[in-house]
Amino acid sequence: MTVRRPNVGELQQAARELGLNLSDADAVSFHGLMQGQLDAYDLVDDMVAPLPEVKYPRTLGVRPQPEDNPYGAWAVKSRIQGARRGKLTGKRVAIKDNVCVAGVPMMNGASILEGYVPEMDATIVTRMLDEGADILGKSVCEYYCASGGSHTSANGVVENPVVPGHNAGGSSSGSTALVMANLVDMATGGDQGGSIRIPASYCGAVGLKPTHGLVPYTGIFAVELTVDHAGPITRTVADNALMLEVMAGPDHLDPRQSGAPAQPYTQALAKGVAGLRIGVVPEGFGLLGAEAEVDKRVREAAERLAHTGAHVHDTSVPLHAAGAAIWTPIFLEGATDLMMRGNAYGTNMKGVFLESLLDAHARWRDRADELSETLKLGILTGHYMSSRNRGRYYGKAQNLNRLLTADYNRALGEVDLLLMPTTPMATTPLPGPNASREEIIGRAFEMVANTAPTCVTGHPAISVPVGKTLDGRPIGAMLIARHLDEMTLYRAAAALEACYR
Repeated sequence: MTVRRPNVGELQQAARELGLNLSDADAVSFHGLMQGQLDAYDLVDDMVAPLPEVKYPRTLGVRPQPEDNPYGAWAVKSRIQGARRGKLTGKRVAIKDNVCVAGVPMMNGASILEGYVPEMDATIVTRMLDEGADILGKSVCEYYCASGGSHTSANGVVENPVVPGHNAGGSSSGSTALVMANLVDMATGGDQGGSIRIPASYCGAVGLKPTHGLVPYTGIFAVELTVDHAGPITRTVADNALMLEVMAGPDHLDPRQSGAPAQPYTQALAKGVAGLRIGVVPEGFGLLGAEAEVDKRVREAAERLAHTGAHVHDTSVPLHAAGAAIWTPIFLEGATDLMMRGNAYGTNMKGVFLESLLDAHARWRDRADELSETLKLGILTGHYMSSRNRGRYYGKAQNLNRLLTADYNRALGEVDLLLMPTTPMATTPLPGPNASREEIIGRAFEMVANTAPTCVTGHPAISVPVGKTLDGRPIGAMLIARHLDEMTLYRAAAALEACYR
């Protein structure tokens, strides 16, 4: 097959896009010189690129009718039965709709991708099926995962199953709603600013953002390489630890990974917290929009851990207060560059590139008006700041991130774990159908102050339910551990969970 060659006029236009001004003679010269390079493209185009093997048969994905989708949490239903025996035998699983499942439609919450069907399974999907998981379908996620609220998906609003009419949290909105409605036992989530832990906090689930790179991101729609995380959402800490045992470890395909292996996380569950040092981070309390009742309940959770043998005291992380600000240029400019300009793959990395997804996602350029209000704002800011400032704020934020990471590491040298509210407030009412852009965006990002910092530092963090407000809204406490110390995280999370049984 022959790759389409430009004519001389098209080459001059391409040159102008690069700031090059070619004379007619220059253009003819370069046009001739390009032909040998394009011959190499012809050869690449004729070759067949390998994709991971698809092992298990599955039914076609079908979007359920409203009466079969009471919380709006299912994107599509599709049955995939894994191996006969394994760690996840008997476990019903939902896959967040930013994750590739071969032969099953994938929208990533976006009208742009409607009708797209990937031809590979993500690594985490294959791993769960190999361990006996029973996958029941894909869960709704927010529009390109750009919202901490559950009201921006092209699939429609996801309702909190615990507090009707309220936000389920995002962007892993459908995953968490399905878990807490007891329609599945566990679900995958993704977290670039809190998108596992926010819905876990709002709905009363257990949600873990692992150490950056511990869980392979191969076959998952990328947002920004340095903040992309995938992890488990469950009703119990035990199921969460079990799920991470299956998901974690290198696949030798994802450039985010350092090669750290999975650990026997379930072995940590019965160890208790006797002797553990837990630091309550004062900078995580009393934030803008915080509910006093949330702060109070999380401090009470710390006291309960102390009564079970932990050494609990305040431990300051001064830069935590600036963490969400440091995260902002990294997330906005990085996502604008990789997720949008680079069609969720970009360059300068090795790994599995799904050509069909590159082609499907590229349609956004002709249909940008369909993007969610949250995503429009994000890429407007990201594009403006990166293009007008030569990327210096992204770079400066990454430099400052080293200081933020060091501040967490210093604190975690004094204690074993850090504790703070997952979200400053409990779940809030969903915006109505005629809500203003300001309300839509406000409800999408009002809750990220405590979750965003660890997305850039890469520390593992888990949200555990610690009761409810007086009007019945779940409250989540967040524990943060040293890099790759999920064992200690689960040890404390299980003890905290036991305090509320």
